[in-house]
Amino acid sequence: MKSNSLYISSLEPATGSLIITMGIMELLKGKLGKVAFFRPVIDDNNEVDHDISFVLEKYSLDMRYEDAFGFKTHEVEKFMAENRFNDFIESLLEKFKKLEKEYDFVVVEGLHNSSFSQTVDFDINISIAQNLGTPYISVLKGKEKSALEIFDEISIETDSIKSSGCTHIATFVNRIDPKITNELRGNLLSLNTKETPVYLLEEVEELDTPTVAEIKKNLGCIQILGEEKDLRRVVRHSKIAAMKLENFLEYIEDGDLIIVPGDRSDIIIGSLSSVFSKNYPTISGILLTGGLLPHKSVKKLFSGFDRCTMPILSVEEDTYTTAMKVNDVPATITPQSERKIALAMGLFSSNVDTVYLGNKIVSDITSDTVTPIMFEFGLFERARANKKRIVLPESDDERILRATEMLLRRDVADIILLGVEKKIAEKSKTLGIDISKAIFINPKTSPLMDKYIDSFYELRKKKGLTKEVAKQSLELDTYFATMMVHSGDADGMVSGAIHTTQDTIRPALQIIKTKPNISIVSSVFFMCLDTKVLVYGDCAVNQDPNDEQLAQIAMTSSQTAKIFGIEPRVAMLSYSTGNSGKGDEVEKVRAAAKIVKDKMPDLLVEGPIQYDAAIDAKVAKAKLPNSKVAGKATVFIFPDLNTGNNTYKAVQRSSGAIAIGPVLQGLNKPVNDLSRGCLVADIVNTVAITAIQAQGE
Repeated sequence: MKSNSLYISSLEPATGSLIITMGIMELLKGKLGKVAFFRPVIDDNNEVDHDISFVLEKYSLDMRYEDAFGFKTHEVEKFMAENRFNDFIESLLEKFKKLEKEYDFVVVEGLHNSSFSQTVDFDINISIAQNLGTPYISVLKGKEKSALEIFDEISIETDSIKSSGCTHIATFVNRIDPKITNELRGNLLSLNTKETPVYLLEEVEELDTPTVAEIKKNLGCIQILGEEKDLRRVVRHSKIAAMKLENFLEYIEDGDLIIVPGDRSDIIIGSLSSVFSKNYPTISGILLTGGLLPHKSVKKLFSGFDRCTMPILSVEEDTYTTAMKVNDVPATITPQSERKIALAMGLFSSNVDTVYLGNKIVSDITSDTVTPIMFEFGLFERARANKKRIVLPESDDERILRATEMLLRRDVADIILLGVEKKIAEKSKTLGIDISKAIFINPKTSPLMDKYIDSFYELRKKKGLTKEVAKQSLELDTYFATMMVHSGDADGMVSGAIHTTQDTIRPALQIIKTKPNISIVSSVFFMCLDTKVLVYGDCAVNQDPNDEQLAQIAMTSSQTAKIFGIEPRVAMLSYSTGNSGKGDEVEKVRAAAKIVKDKMPDLLVEGPIQYDAAIDAKVAKAKLPNSKVAGKATVFIFPDLNTGNNTYKAVQRSSGAIAIGPVLQGLNKPVNDLSRGCLVADIVNTVAITAIQAQGE
């Protein structure tokens, strides 16, 4: 039976069911435009339900908080006490069916049974799922359980769901002790898990560990040093500093939160110094107690640091009370927990057959909508499906290191960082991030250097390049990284966070060169609007292309669009539509459009055409009623850099569109440029795009 809903539920608390919900939401948002989230029952104990507020914000769901739940536990218990279960279900159905009509899909997350009193003495989630007609995913907790205990729970749960008549989509066992995973896999061989797969997710300590941000929020701390991003550090332990500094230093461990009275300048300075020392572990932060702030001379010392990534917080309570409160802070995942989310989604995608599960859940439900989240999810899924090696030559940049951690955690690509491994590791350590799974290559000591010098010399000697100049060029990280791509030691390169566009493109033109029949490198931006993704070219590289070059930009842009799942309908833009205008600029576009039509007769292309006629169906009907492109163009080719660059920025800023790019095209192998003002998310997306381009080579 076709369904556009799914019920996710666990019997007991702390199963980590939110991680499963997140994984399912990412699968759905990658396929469907309008997804709703619904909890039939929420706990009385919280003013705002954490999972609802998280999902609404994280996945930008277009729905009110009030519409995302049915009842609170005390209301359900009253229904039960009055023997009015049918009334409860009818009221729930009314709310649920309203969501089903308004959205492509509804994800339902149940509340674990232990939240209810003894008046609810049956599996209420299965009963609700039965009555809503919703397929079911069960989540079991593996923490502190043996392989045999977990196996028995899986068997009992499977039989219970089957006897209820619910369609059982899958069982997830979360938080398993890694030591018993193989034994459990062996036990599961006796079960028929083909139709109802069982997915095993091991316990990951960091996901059950609070961050400095969570401690700050729970204790109401004041932040006196560090930036917001520094609060993402994980607090593995807390240590009260009561000894002299020389004794205390021997007790600190990685991830410690140092709890100390605010007037202990020796401990504060010593703890900060340990961060910059190669001989001591890296702490996660310092929490000052008693409402005491450091002496003004210590503050002066802080202000003299160019960039201190170590957060220092302050609270009014005494040290003992503070330590007790820190120990009670629960580990949560918020929309701002980027590192935890990346880790959780990496765990999900590496242990789940996402293609099979996604197809099983949505069956034949389709949507023409493409949201920014859908597009980004599609990038990650495609990059993961055939992982490529992407080299990043700018390891000195903090954004590159933070992006590397995200990419590795989400298992998007294998990352190669150029530089001195020890130096990179020390910097990442002070930033509180983990990039240990990256590949490190120091060009100055790499055995590849001599081979690359010879290769580069052979490539350019007819242009007058000498061996000495070849050596000097290869000592530049962008040249070395480009040679890695050319030689097949990396599949693609991303640069530009520090270097200029020319620093990125010049080596590529000299070494990798353009594809056959392509004379120029051009670029596109993916413009992610609310419900669709458009391709804009060229907005970053070619200042004033002639008609032949403009035609090449159009043809390569259409091919890029196709690679990323966008059906190319090309609009060659000008200030007039059809035959209405005259002038050199219009004639250039008209000539370029003719070249494209002659060389690619199967490609849908229109030009010259104005932007409004290309994108708006009503305007198109008036200006070009018989065009197959007008009103529904997906690829927009601008006549020059001035027009393209200003237009993409105007659309980005005025509509809130997400602009991903520039994505370079026309090269034999993928090299992409970053803006020097890029964000971590921009780097992550660009690496994923580069990996997908490499898959097509």
